[in-house]
Amino acid sequence: MGKWVVLLIFSCIIFYAAIAGSGDDVENKGAEIILLSGGEKMRDVHFPHHRHQDALGDCNICHDLFPKKLGGIEELKNQGKLKKKQVMQEHCIGCHKKMKAADQATGPTSCGRCHRKTG
Repeated sequence: MGKWVVLLIFSCIIFYAAIAGSGDDVENKGAEIILLSGGEKMRDVHFPHHRHQDALGDCNICHDLFPKKLGGIEELKNQGKLKKKQVMQEHCIGCHKKMKAADQATGPTSCGRCHRKTG
């Protein structure tokens, strides 16, 4: 009977360790870098997704507007729900300028810092 008790205790420890370790890793944070279309004349933009998550802390700042799926921005443009350049000019650069005005660390405030011409 002693072996069964040890086996039962060992099984419980493994079970509880699995439950405790699964809490934080369940959330899908998406790709570290997301490749966004640069348009017809510009190269694609490598968007540092995880860096933005760490800096902002609230996914809804962006995902109230953009769906959490691959190609979501292009889909909204094709549906006429987003205008060309609206995302970068109003959302990205606007946020960066607000942070800069508040003396917070921020990303680029001009188009050319992320977009590069093709060729």
